[in-house]
Amino acid sequence: MIRRVIQIDEEKCNGCGICVTACHEGAIGMVDGKARLMRDDYCDGLGDCLPNCPTGAISFIEREAAAYDEAAVKANMERKETHKADQLHSAVHRCPGQAIREFNRRGLQEEVSRETVQSQLQQWPCQIKLVPVNAPYFEDVKLLIAADCTAYAYANMHEEFMKGKITLIGCPKLDQIDYSEKLTQIIAENNIKSVTVLRMEVPCCGGLENAAVKALKNSGKFLPWQVVTISIDGRIL
Repeated sequence: MIRRVIQIDEEKCNGCGICVTACHEGAIGMVDGKARLMRDDYCDGLGDCLPNCPTGAISFIEREAAAYDEAAVKANMERKETHKADQLHSAVHRCPGQAIREFNRRGLQEEVSRETVQSQLQQWPCQIKLVPVNAPYFEDVKLLIAADCTAYAYANMHEEFMKGKITLIGCPKLDQIDYSEKLTQIIAENNIKSVTVLRMEVPCCGGLENAAVKALKNSGKFLPWQVVTISIDGRIL
């Protein structure tokens, strides 16, 4: 049948993955760093993904395509949710390396010389996917939401950005999930004093910034916040 479906221009696609999370039907996936329409029958032709694309790589096209299959979409999303729940259960209940820990950095610093560089990580786990929504260390704290690569690109990451903050890290391109829902819960359900978003200059980091900003809006709280961008050669832009 001839019907309207999306079309993705791979030349314009920067691989940010925002469209993947914007598509509620799971019709879009990432292949070799580019967004791709995975199945015609998953695309409803409504285009929720269009306004979310920062490069304008997505458009509508009328062509021969399988009919939209709502039942197949529902089954696919249920499989994804089950898989996500299984992964979360496995991470929380089976991996001792993900047990919650807090570090007394002040006590450690008193035991070493001033010349020794000390980690400023205040808690464990620190990955957005793994951190619990509610934890003792979320009480009356400043929150740092940082892209994975920032710690490697910016040499003084610990002293300038992590010190005195609870640090959450993630990469929307690698994780291919929307962090906004979990971040919303963390901000809404805990006494967070401020939020700093630390991202790289690369386009895919826009997904992290968008998720954090969306979470701030959806939390219903008015908090001081800022976005800091690091260049790929390690400078603050």
